[in-house]
Amino acid sequence: MHMTEEGLALIKRFEGFRSDAYRDAVGVWTIGYGHTSMAGAPQVTPGLKVSRAEAGEILRRDVAKFAEGVGARVIPDLTPAQFSALVSFAYNVGLGNFAKSSVLKAVNAGDFDAVARRLQMWVKAGGRTLPGLVRRRAAEAELFASGDSGEPLPGPVEVNPGKPARESTTTLAAIVSALAGIATTLLPIAREAIDIFSGPAAAIVLMAVIVAASFWIVRERRKKALEEGI
Repeated sequence: MHMTEEGLALIKRFEGFRSDAYRDAVGVWTIGYGHTSMAGAPQVTPGLKVSRAEAGEILRRDVAKFAEGVGARVIPDLTPAQFSALVSFAYNVGLGNFAKSSVLKAVNAGDFDAVARRLQMWVKAGGRTLPGLVRRRAAEAELFASGDSGEPLPGPVEVNPGKPARESTTTLAAIVSALAGIATTLLPIAREAIDIFSGPAAAIVLMAVIVAASFWIVRERRKKALEEGI
């Protein structure tokens, strides 16, 4: 998956170029094409100035970081257009918000038809709906739905997709840990089964409880993995 020139142009269009440091809609010091100190160097301070060429280079560095972050959180393979739309969205709202957004949940669930609707939920800043954000979300939704392969950005911006939940070592470790705790969790139930039943009946009841609990734990872990993009 890679960020495209079209995706970069979308970011430039909606961020706009500012040569002098300024406070954005929520009071964060910003410069160039929406660069803030949270994205890395340069640190944005009052009085800082950049040229249009410098701002373009800063943006490409920032986009590379956001592309890496998006790629690490997305499970399914995406077209360049879909990926670029998500990078634009993450660049605007931050990777932290992107990671917990319903947009990412829809993508990882394979519900691509819901992405446009979910994007439109992110149109406020400082508690106010901003027309610029409404237009940006619409443009990102259009890019996501376009299916265009797009021209890749020059340089090392291409990223590898994150591991599917079924291959994630984090998810598998969590499942194994949960299953290891079944014996302790079900000990009181086992004792009651032995008291009530005897012989083969007790063994059958205990086995049924263990199988049901194991199935439930695995299902919940996989569901959480999809929701969190593990």
